[in-house]
Amino acid sequence: MDITDAITEHDGSITLTLDVSAGSKKTVFPSGYNEWRNAVQCKIAAQPIEGKANKAIISAVSEFFKVPAGNVSIISGATSSLKRVQIAGVTVADAKTLLKDAISKLKQN
Repeated sequence: MDITDAITEHDGSITLTLDVSAGSKKTVFPSGYNEWRNAVQCKIAAQPIEGKANKAIISAVSEFFKVPAGNVSIISGATSSLKRVQIAGVTVADAKTLLKDAISKLKQN
């Protein structure tokens, strides 16, 4: 697993590629890593109706990285399961560490 492929950095923020499953039993971020799509997996309980899932994604990502929701925005894929999310206030190094640790813990359970 090389999570580096899912993260890019520019102008003091990072862009994270997400593979989203909306309508899941519960919200889990991160829920794994999809090597074929080079994307961090994200399960969202909200349905993809009227932007509810996108709002839940922003909430889950901001909570995970401990940044305000205003620092997180979906920059592409608003109507797709493959999304690119921009996050201000997080470095690539911090994102890699946090995501790798969280995904490793999921694999152990």
